[in-house]
Amino acid sequence: MKRDALQEIDKLAARMSELESLVRRCLEERPAKTIPASEPASGRTSEDLAGSATEPSESGGGTVYYSGRYEGKGRAFRWMPQERQMEGLLRLNTDKASKVLSALGHKQRLDILRAVVNEPLSGAALVERLNMGTTGQLYHHLKALLGADLLVQEPGGGYTLPGHRMLPLLLLLAALSDLIDTSDYMDMTEVRSNAGAYLGRGQGGYDTHILLWAVLENSVLEHRAGYCSEVHIFVHDDYMVTVADNGRGIPVRPIPSSNLSNVQSVLTDIAESSSHAPFVSPGAEKGLGIAVVNALSESLAVEIRREGKAYRQDYKQGIPQTELLAVGLTEATGTSVTFRPNRDLFGTGFERNRIEERASELAAAYPGLSVTVHGSAQD
Repeated sequence: MKRDALQEIDKLAARMSELESLVRRCLEERPAKTIPASEPASGRTSEDLAGSATEPSESGGGTVYYSGRYEGKGRAFRWMPQERQMEGLLRLNTDKASKVLSALGHKQRLDILRAVVNEPLSGAALVERLNMGTTGQLYHHLKALLGADLLVQEPGGGYTLPGHRMLPLLLLLAALSDLIDTSDYMDMTEVRSNAGAYLGRGQGGYDTHILLWAVLENSVLEHRAGYCSEVHIFVHDDYMVTVADNGRGIPVRPIPSSNLSNVQSVLTDIAESSSHAPFVSPGAEKGLGIAVVNALSESLAVEIRREGKAYRQDYKQGIPQTELLAVGLTEATGTSVTFRPNRDLFGTGFERNRIEERASELAAAYPGLSVTVHGSAQD
């Protein structure tokens, strides 16, 4: 018996559409409620694909739907679907909202809440786990969290989250994980506002070549580690330059417990980049790492050849314009960085004579490293 696969797929799609309509109708007709924290988790929850489009709400202002399920060490919670009208969310009392955010905004208070999500902990256990040093410091924060109904103390003395606060806190942490990269972009704005700390005190515009020397230094470090033997510098006519090496390539795997790739972290984490910066410009207060180069560039593109694939990601003013994309297959390894310095900060463009001088200096210092300059620029 022959089966018509396309016809079966069409029937399945129609049934899924009917099911989706039924679920949406149930959500609209059922009043929101919360299952008590003591009720065990059971059943399955439905999830919408991130970024998928749905029909607009008839209310005009839009509606946010959410539900949740959590299972931890001996604890289980399940929340039925709930909804919040956008009009109400946008009319929130900002004075009270800011108080809630300030209660959560302190690092040690947030550490306390994270620590007790899975299990109740005593004051002594919290002090030891969070390395607070003194119980006095801990109880100052416990008092604020208890008063805000963000924490409760069990009869046995352990501190834990109230059941009705578990889902909101987890939703907040989930949202923060999606917004966490914005802190890096704020740091990049700070770099542009305080460029002199990284570039020295230039007059009539900073020296464009300082950024190039910083990128070159990363290839030199790969060579010193035994993984890079060739560096090619391509000087373009449009105030842009490319540095390509045959090193290992920046790691591309995602960072654990993060939505970021290792590449994006390397190119946006100013604090990490500066603390381990291989290059310090004359008169500068801070080291100049690749993330600082990214922040001080109008545009930057990184290409990585690693583990049989070629990857690419594009940035503008230090902010990613794309995800890290696999763009091809290759047996080669290495990293290529193409960037255009911010012309509001820097004076002249790249001078080939200076770049060739630098290449000669590197070749003399590292006989096993070949540095080749290509293209044309100002002489």
